[in-house]
Amino acid sequence: MDFDFLPKLPKSDLDDRTFQELVDECLLRIPRYCPEWTNYNPSDPGVTLIELFSWLTDQMLLRFNQVPRRNYVAFLEVLGIRLQPPAPARTAVTFYLSASLPTVYQIHAGVEVATERTETEEAIIFSTDRTLIIGLPEIRHLLTAEVAETTPTVLRDRFANRWTRQSSGRWEGREEIIFSDRPRPGNCFYVVFDPDQPIAGNVIALTLAGETATATGINPNYPPRRWEAWNGQDWVPVLLQEGDDQTRGFSFHEIGDGTAEVQAADVVMHLPQNFPVTHFATYQGYWIRCVCTEPVGVQSGYSSSPLLISADVRSIGGTIYASQCARIENETLGESDGLPGQRFQFQSAPVLPCHDEEYLRVIPPDGVPQRWQEVEDFADSTAESRHYVLDSLSGTIQFGPLVREPGQAREVTMLRSRLQTQGQALLQGQAETITSLMERQYGAVPPKGSTLQMVAYRTGGGRKGNVQPHTLRIVKSAVPYVAAVTNHTPARNGADAESLDDAVLRVPKLLRTRDRAVTPEDFEVLARQAGRGAIARSLCPTAGDEPGQVSVIVVPQTNTDSIERGLGIHPTQFELSPQLRQQVIDYLNERRLLGVQVNIKTPAYVGVSVQTEVGIEPQYNTPQAQQAILQQLDVALYRFLNPLTGGRDGMGWPFGTPVYPSDIISLIQSMPGVRYLGTVLLFELRLKEGEWVRFPAPENQVVPGPQGLICSWHDRQLRSAHTISLVT
Repeated sequence: MDFDFLPKLPKSDLDDRTFQELVDECLLRIPRYCPEWTNYNPSDPGVTLIELFSWLTDQMLLRFNQVPRRNYVAFLEVLGIRLQPPAPARTAVTFYLSASLPTVYQIHAGVEVATERTETEEAIIFSTDRTLIIGLPEIRHLLTAEVAETTPTVLRDRFANRWTRQSSGRWEGREEIIFSDRPRPGNCFYVVFDPDQPIAGNVIALTLAGETATATGINPNYPPRRWEAWNGQDWVPVLLQEGDDQTRGFSFHEIGDGTAEVQAADVVMHLPQNFPVTHFATYQGYWIRCVCTEPVGVQSGYSSSPLLISADVRSIGGTIYASQCARIENETLGESDGLPGQRFQFQSAPVLPCHDEEYLRVIPPDGVPQRWQEVEDFADSTAESRHYVLDSLSGTIQFGPLVREPGQAREVTMLRSRLQTQGQALLQGQAETITSLMERQYGAVPPKGSTLQMVAYRTGGGRKGNVQPHTLRIVKSAVPYVAAVTNHTPARNGADAESLDDAVLRVPKLLRTRDRAVTPEDFEVLARQAGRGAIARSLCPTAGDEPGQVSVIVVPQTNTDSIERGLGIHPTQFELSPQLRQQVIDYLNERRLLGVQVNIKTPAYVGVSVQTEVGIEPQYNTPQAQQAILQQLDVALYRFLNPLTGGRDGMGWPFGTPVYPSDIISLIQSMPGVRYLGTVLLFELRLKEGEWVRFPAPENQVVPGPQGLICSWHDRQLRSAHTISLVT
């Protein structure tokens, strides 16, 4: 361990003798202690032994001179610094039912889903964070509007007097248009669900019926419309893929055998987990809508409004967040011996931060079970406090120690002196008084014979949990009525446990902040600390915010294995989950100044694609060598142009730093086998209206902006990969 960040103060070794000096000193002592020994040549067996023991002594002195490093770690322990445990990855897991159910159904928290186990890799287990409730959605209102507003104010109930609601909850009636007679972009069709039914996070199938192959003038493969749901702040998409709209844009084209005049088809929608009951105009409930949009490219729009005859809805599943962990319940840790400072080991480690329902239960002999509380340390604990400390990384709990108080030594000395001068015998009560003054119990100790039981805890975490989409497909325990499970999005924010070197670098910054956020550096350090390993980088800009507001730009941790495979990391892998965002905000709000508002943001990611010719040495002119060089060049570029591993120092591409051709030239020329480079062309990729667009970089340099970050990834359709041609 090298403490390069410490100031280089003058310091001397505790023993500075070298190996040769030890050998020479021993040889000088031979005439004094063994005069008959006259052969000092290196070939002499005695001299060989001297050199051997001198080498052993030299190694011992080397370790002896490194004692200050050990002391530094001991100082960290005095400060109460613990290595941070791994952070679990999180993702949304969708359960699909085998059939729609007649009653509200619950999938309880802690259900485990996993990846498939292979011959070389163990299964990665995720557990649901909370209970998933799959409700019975009912359509309350069918409304239309001429303009797509964020807050609808003018709504028309076209179906009130023309459609009737059946006993099954299905609405039907005469053909009715859902857009205006001549549809134009912005026309909306709203579906409002009963507010008494819990359908947040549900997967619903909205069954719509209309005339077969309705002539609406659109291309059924690319219908100009979008389905959205109101999540309390904005309208968010609810279709995972175009094929989920089986009505094909209300055209009902190529459905069934084509002989029926009326066809019904489903629109499968994944409702947001944050799906509140909202009051718009005079209507209240859960809101989704279909918006008529501009046709894309040469595609045509609606020439006439689609016609509907009936509408019905049912739940076919639900989505809930899951964390990469396994939940263990009612684990017996052992039996107390009644002594202070006891330690008990969990069967599984590391242990994730405990929730309210995860605690230690102490069952005294012939007593009532007690709930004990986890604390950071015993500084504020008394002898009656039922406290314990949990080392999450090692999975060890400890009870309060018995400590002698050196600060009371003067009082003890005066008491003893007074007893001696008065000539009184040391009575039992006075002896107990002296003992109590010298010792103090921090935290209660479970009575002897008590059984210690952990009600529940979770173990797991690490980068391995950042799995790809559609990999969590195995339900570890039987769940009735569940036919399938999957994750439509990748798992994010998993991070490995903190190393000792990382802790050594973290502590000086932590001591500077003193657990309060005042300066920009304070916000940056505390934001990373709030993430518990899930935040890799942070930046607090000093300009651009309004008075009283502070913005913190964070980059979450993600799995970097795809870099070594020559694929890079897509910017979606750096998305900040709502839970992690709220976790950082709550942590900073407890430490900010009064009146300061904290905003958590993500950088503006800008992609870079490199195109160049590379001349290689003649000895590399074989197919195998050329393929290896291409692989090495791709990996080097993806690693260099990356928010986590990029830059010249390998600590992540600096915020706001442009990419110049000279950066690429210096990188490639340093690689073995490269003889010369041709012209280096840079292409940048930016997100515009939800789509990534690739175009040549202006002036052949990519400028991400003051709060932007450079990244690169492989996407054949987008042509975001690097194009390198080898020349022999």
